[in-house]
Amino acid sequence: MKFTNILVVLNPETEKQYALARAVRLAKEQKHEHPIKITLFLTVYELSYEMSALLSSEEREEMHNGVIQQRLELLQPYLEKYADPMIQFESSVVWNSNEAEAIVQQITEKHYDLVVKYTKEEDSLAALIFTPMDWQLLRKCEVPILIVKDGDWKHQRRILVAVNVSGDEEYHESFNQELITMSMDLAETYERGNIHLVNAYPPTPVNMAIDLPEFNASEYSNSIRGQHLLNMKKLRQQFGIDEDHTHVYEGFPEEVIPKVAQELGAELVVLGTVGRTGLSAAFLGNTAEHVISKLNCNLLAIKPSKKVE
Repeated sequence: MKFTNILVVLNPETEKQYALARAVRLAKEQKHEHPIKITLFLTVYELSYEMSALLSSEEREEMHNGVIQQRLELLQPYLEKYADPMIQFESSVVWNSNEAEAIVQQITEKHYDLVVKYTKEEDSLAALIFTPMDWQLLRKCEVPILIVKDGDWKHQRRILVAVNVSGDEEYHESFNQELITMSMDLAETYERGNIHLVNAYPPTPVNMAIDLPEFNASEYSNSIRGQHLLNMKKLRQQFGIDEDHTHVYEGFPEEVIPKVAQELGAELVVLGTVGRTGLSAAFLGNTAEHVISKLNCNLLAIKPSKKVE
C-alpha cells in the first residue's frame, strides 16, 4: 500500500514542522509514478470572537474568514520550502474549537489515506507525550495515523510490528495480516526490509497457583509459550520473516512492546488499535493506550478494516 493522499496536522506552537518534514520524505521515498497529494491542515479558534455580543453573525463570519486568510498566508513559506514536482500541495485552515473533530471531518470529506501528526517527546521521560486531542484522534480516526517526534529517522530503519497470536478472537488473524502487509509494503517501498514481529503472552495467574495446589505453574507457562511460538512461526513463515526477527515474551504488551522497541532501536512501531462499534467505540482500550504512552519512537496506529463488535 502506498499513501497518495496525506493530511499533515501542523503545530502552530513551533516553527519547525516535523510532521510535514516526515510526510514530504515519506512521499519522496515512495517513488510513486504520479504526484502525491499533501494537505497542510490547521485549526484556528478565538473564543473572544464568539463571545462578543456586538457582532452580527455576518460580521463574525467575516472576522473568521479574515483570521483564516492570515493563517493561509503564513503557510505559504512551507509550500515554497518543500516544493517538488512530484508532490501536489494544498492548504486547509478551518475554524473549529475541537481539533480532533475538525480533522476527522476533513478526512471524511477528502478521503485521505494517512494522517501525519507531531507529538512532543519529554527527555525526562523518554517517551511520547500525548495530549487529550491525540487520544481523541486515535479513537475516532479510521485511517492510519503516523505519530512522529522531532528525532531523525534512525539509520537501522527497523520496523517493529506488534501482533496478537493468541488466537482468542477471530479477527486477530486477519488483523495481523493487515498490519504485517502494510509494514512489509513500507519496508519494501522505503528500502528498509527490516521487519520485526513482537508478541506478548500473559504471565501465569497468581491466584491459580494459590487456589489449586495441584496446579503446575511452570508447565502452564511453557504450554502457553509453546502455543504462541507455534502461532508466531506460522505467521512469520507466511510472510517470509526470519526467525530471529520474531520476539515472543511473557508479560503485558505495555511492558514488552516498548522494551523490545528500545532494544532493537526501532524507528517505527506499527500498532493496531481496535475500531469498535457501539458504546465501546468511545474507548481506544487500556492496552493500546498504555503501550503508546511508553513508546520512545515513531508510531503508526492502524485500525482493522472491519469493525470489531
